[in-house]
Amino acid sequence: MERSKLWFWILLDALLAVAIVNLVFFVMPAVRRLGESFAPAHTLTVTAQGKTLAAPDLAEISFSVVTQGANPSDLSNLNDQKMNAAIGFLESQGIATSDIATADYSLAPIYQSGKTVLRGGISGYMLTQTVTVKVRDLSKVASVLGGLAPLGVNQVGSVDFTFSDGNKALAAARADAFSLARAKAQEMAQEAGVSLGRPVSVAENSYLPQPFYGAMDSAVALSAGSAAVPNLQPGTREITDSVTIVYETK
Repeated sequence: MERSKLWFWILLDALLAVAIVNLVFFVMPAVRRLGESFAPAHTLTVTAQGKTLAAPDLAEISFSVVTQGANPSDLSNLNDQKMNAAIGFLESQGIATSDIATADYSLAPIYQSGKTVLRGGISGYMLTQTVTVKVRDLSKVASVLGGLAPLGVNQVGSVDFTFSDGNKALAAARADAFSLARAKAQEMAQEAGVSLGRPVSVAENSYLPQPFYGAMDSAVALSAGSAAVPNLQPGTREITDSVTIVYETK
């Protein structure tokens, strides 16, 4: 009988020990995490916008070879010759093949005046082949544009100055936004007579501009004899990043 009581108390002590271990290492942390998951009863919300100036380091150019004729096969051969010459010129300027991409290749019928589409009346075809190219050396933008026209390129769609690494350009603006938000929150907390606690949520809204420098008319800007290429300057762009931070107050 005494031995049974002894084993009972040993078993009870073991169960209590296990219960205490579970309480300390599992139950209490879970309760604490549950409590932290609820939004604080008292919060302060601030929004701030950070800014920085950055110089674009990449130019994106879109150009086309447009050819008209009666025979689609002959058009394709002629267009390919002109485009191959243009791509060869780009590569001679140090532009990597990976930075040259075909954006469009389309063949469209040309209808005779006065005839409807339903009745046919096709007088020829127009073949358009468009290529986009990334120029990483901005000093070569003007020479690239000027060298395309004599090779048969008769349309430039756009010239965009942008950034090769948008996240890098945004980093300074984001840091400025967080610094301004923190200072603003401290001032508001002081005015409200409370202490600023930890941030409980953060939201971001960034803006990286994509400048556009218009289209060049094929008959004016890219004539067969010479190309009147403007002196394009990339300048600098204002990068902005807005953050909204919710702080706990005490």
